[in-house]
Amino acid sequence: MIYSWQKSQWRHLMQRKAMLPHAILLRGGAGIGKDDFALHLAQALLCHQAGEESACGTCSSCLWFQEDAHPDFKCITPTDDSEDTASKKKTKKTQISVAQIRQLYAFLSLSTHQVQGKRIILISPAEALNLNAANALLKMLEEPPANTLFLLVASQPQRLLATIISRCQVLNFSIPPKHDAIEWLRSQQVSNPQTLLTYAGGAPLAALRIEGQLAVNQQLIQQLSKGRKLDPFSTAPLFLASGMERAVDVIQKWIFDLLHFRLTNTVHYHAQQLQALQVLAKSVNLGGLLQFERSLLEAKKSANHPLSNEMQLEQLLLQYVHVFNI
Repeated sequence: MIYSWQKSQWRHLMQRKAMLPHAILLRGGAGIGKDDFALHLAQALLCHQAGEESACGTCSSCLWFQEDAHPDFKCITPTDDSEDTASKKKTKKTQISVAQIRQLYAFLSLSTHQVQGKRIILISPAEALNLNAANALLKMLEEPPANTLFLLVASQPQRLLATIISRCQVLNFSIPPKHDAIEWLRSQQVSNPQTLLTYAGGAPLAALRIEGQLAVNQQLIQQLSKGRKLDPFSTAPLFLASGMERAVDVIQKWIFDLLHFRLTNTVHYHAQQLQALQVLAKSVNLGGLLQFERSLLEAKKSANHPLSNEMQLEQLLLQYVHVFNI
């Protein structure tokens, strides 16, 4: 799907469709539709009778694509679940492995299904490539196979090897205009688009994803608004029920606004909790708050590892309580 705020990028590529490079990096914030754009582009380039706006949707190539069975398209992501045999728990993969990239050699050794056809490899998020996988991909980009297009999607391009970026044509995506984002959310039957969009940092797809989470988020925020009176040990299970990654995200946004209000008397995410933030800001220790922010960044990195999450959350909430002066 091409969203209204992506039309200029789409026109840019369609005008150069016959002269596309071997690799394109789609770069921009999370939750603005880069993956949808990449899939739409891949389908259009493989379509037998694509128009200027989109793939036809009815040819054999489009039907294969819609069924995730196109022989000339490969999508690589880290989203498969792997089982920890010791704990029997499912853990979310956070990296793209070198084995996944090496499997491309077999894919690239085959002839394309269509005569003089194109192969397309989509890697998302590209920043999930571990070092060995990144180096393996770099070798492919240095000697690109004929009739092959690599589409790399990245929300954190600073984590990519500079040498990979240098071998891609970069296509930038920005947060859409607020009016466009709100109108799109209304078209999706979202009842409180402005509140959701603000909490999602202006990213409309992220706002849509968190719509059903808003009530639970408010419960977590209500606990954080207690400041030093929060009980870390009884509150940790409430946060953990939302998942470690989401819990840390809620705390990070709260701390961002607490710090922002402390320094500028304004907030970004929590306009409705302005009074609570104002009260907390009077007793917060700025040095402790900055240290806690760094602790949250470290916790975010290991958020998908299930071991000792409750203990880790208890420690984070205990540290949060202690950033306030008595």
